[in-house]
Amino acid sequence: MRTRELDKLENSLGGIKDMGGLPDALFVIDADHEHIAIKEANNLGIPVFAIVDTNSDPDGVDFVIPGNDDAIRAVSLYLSAVAATVREGRSQDLASQAEESFVEAE
Repeated sequence: MRTRELDKLENSLGGIKDMGGLPDALFVIDADHEHIAIKEANNLGIPVFAIVDTNSDPDGVDFVIPGNDDAIRAVSLYLSAVAATVREGRSQDLASQAEESFVEAE
């Protein structure tokens, strides 16, 4: 019984233990379903980006993205766009860090 509970906790929260610190932002698909995560992010000063449907409450969301959070094709589109944007931002950040660390020898 105890092992099953530990496995369940590991599956749902296991990724958190590997984080080096607080995230820079929180992206949420269903603002109503994830209201606790949004509240925690607000308490910690983490900006929240969320897909907000007409049946959702946008309170606590810093950047509202109006859209359908029920259709799997729409959710797939949103996640693909966010993943591509994050990858692009990370590559730009790495390129700028490489330029800053490069010192010309005279």
